[in-house]
Amino acid sequence: MNEKKNQKVNSVFWISGLVIFILVIWGALVPQSFASVASSVYSFTTNAFGWFYLLAVIFFVLFCFYLAISKYGKIRLGDDEEKPEYPFFTWIGMLFSAGFGVGLVFWGVAEPMTHFANPPTGFGVEGETEQAAKLAMRYSFFHWGIHQWSVFTVVGLVMAYFQYRKGRRSLISETISSESNGNKKSSWKKVINILAVIATVMGVATSLGFGILQINGGLDYMYGLPQNAMVQIGITAILFLLYMASSTTGLNKGIKYLSNLNLALALLLMLFILFLGPTVFILESFTLALGGYIQKFIEMSFFMTPYQGGSWVKEWTVFYWAWVIAWSPFIGAFVARVSKGRSIREMIFGVLIVPPFIAMVWIAVFGGAAFHLDLFQGTAIADAVNNDVTSALFVTLEQFPLTQVLSILSLFLICVFLVTSADSATFVLGMMTSDGDLNPSLFSKLVWGTLIAAITAVLIISSGLQGLQTASLVAALPFTVILVMMCVNLFKSLRKEVSVAEKKREQSLLKKVTEATKEKKDRRQKQSS
Repeated sequence: MNEKKNQKVNSVFWISGLVIFILVIWGALVPQSFASVASSVYSFTTNAFGWFYLLAVIFFVLFCFYLAISKYGKIRLGDDEEKPEYPFFTWIGMLFSAGFGVGLVFWGVAEPMTHFANPPTGFGVEGETEQAAKLAMRYSFFHWGIHQWSVFTVVGLVMAYFQYRKGRRSLISETISSESNGNKKSSWKKVINILAVIATVMGVATSLGFGILQINGGLDYMYGLPQNAMVQIGITAILFLLYMASSTTGLNKGIKYLSNLNLALALLLMLFILFLGPTVFILESFTLALGGYIQKFIEMSFFMTPYQGGSWVKEWTVFYWAWVIAWSPFIGAFVARVSKGRSIREMIFGVLIVPPFIAMVWIAVFGGAAFHLDLFQGTAIADAVNNDVTSALFVTLEQFPLTQVLSILSLFLICVFLVTSADSATFVLGMMTSDGDLNPSLFSKLVWGTLIAAITAVLIISSGLQGLQTASLVAALPFTVILVMMCVNLFKSLRKEVSVAEKKREQSLLKKVTEATKEKKDRRQKQSS
């Protein structure tokens, strides 16, 4: 069995692993050079391709909704009679935890308060005002809403369809080719899989980096632990040990139990803030922001400022879309893995509606509580967030009873989210680099777990938040083109499947009509004779 596993560790594993290893060595030995190049690449990519990211993501949104409401929506991801493998709550918990749980905990207060203090350009809104709060909440909903999850939905749906409906391997390259066999070792398929692996590693490293910075910021705010490279490397090392220990237990134990724990802890913390905070204000803010989000959905989807200049859209919306696209091979493969047996319509609405709704409620609760404190109680949370974005959640929790308990619970929640995300990532990367093996070897998971921790540490130490953002932005660019190709191939395959099924039904119906006509004619002949 071990020999079989080792044989499956192919050139995709070695080449993509070598690329990540070279980046780790570069960033560790000459961090200034690494940071300088990262800054230049970040500026070039946002300036040259920001429009492309915006158009691509709104295309994914429209594509998902079309499939959900079309005749293709009833097609099941598996055999026609197959049932879902996981209960609904467990399924949503796994989606949310492996998805953007850790990023949401980081940005749930930080993003609305950042926009509150420094409103988006192009709206003429003054900071720390009522209008700034409305705009900040609406754009926070936008960045964590349907657009973000449409990318995960597309990749998960395409991979699940070809894997469980067509019997193909769990590889990105298998979703853009017209046939599952023949020419399996072609170089272009390897290039696609390598790009998917690199994008995944960079996307995961970005989220882990945010979480590690937030843990360090919380420990600094609560206990005075300094925010420096040594502490951050120590946190990274501890998390590495935890997520590697979890990954050895497999999908149905470690990830499943941690996902349920994640969702339960997140809901507990959110309900505590909702009912002990300004409940009516939070609910009204949520309602207002949701209405604004729906009303301005199309406008925000295409919003850029070519005539006014400014970098706000590039620093926020473009970065978010690049980040989710970089994550999408990992999240998509994981979503596909846990969504077997669901219909296309059920999967799209489950992935595209429920997690974004939870995210919006989370932002409304924590962001709304912070708004109320600054606007009506004279606190300075926005100023604190401007000084140190990693402290946003903990500065807000300080204004509530049981501050210490809530802060410790939040740190624990962040850790569990990080462990779940990294655990899931090592599983998916192992699968992607072993020809789609649904039970990758411990060796491949260990290698990817180590490289993820290493590149995360390098990005944090060399260039902080900008390094994390650059990694996602650049890795996502070629993969965006691949995502569009995946959508096109899925549509072709669905149309062909439905067309064949309709022809079979027509032939079956015609056969029944012909047989009935013949029987009727025979009866008449017998009666006449």
